[in-house]
Amino acid sequence: MTLSQQEYEAIINDMTKVIYEDITWEGAGNSSMRQFTVDIQSDDAHPIFVKGWYNPLSGKLSYSIIHRSVGRIYGLDIGADHVNPNGEPVGEKHKNYWVPGRRDKWAYVPEDITESWNRPGAVWGQFCAEAKIWHLGVIHDPVVQGSMLL
Repeated sequence: MTLSQQEYEAIINDMTKVIYEDITWEGAGNSSMRQFTVDIQSDDAHPIFVKGWYNPLSGKLSYSIIHRSVGRIYGLDIGADHVNPNGEPVGEKHKNYWVPGRRDKWAYVPEDITESWNRPGAVWGQFCAEAKIWHLGVIHDPVVQGSMLL
């Protein structure tokens, strides 16, 4: 399946996107990485969910809206450099967006994300506000003890 620009914009601009459940970070195969996956509901029943990744040892945080048929269509990455298909460097804090024929390979520097990668709950709030997602639950911070996550 392919996703048209019109379909992408309908999903991103849909003001009825909502997450009802609480979010708890889980282990992701190694001692430092944490992740979560939650469904996004909407009046138009878009086939989407959001996935988050956090790694305090590498200083990386990501939130991605994923379409069940085409993959990631929108995402925020902090702590990983990005270069657009035209060779333009974007930086380590960037938002990827869908462009038909290029998928999510284009990115821009987000002015609306002012929190640091090590404040995943605060960044989540900013991400949801900009992505027009209502989160009616609680996002729990990853549990950290010393330099190790639990």
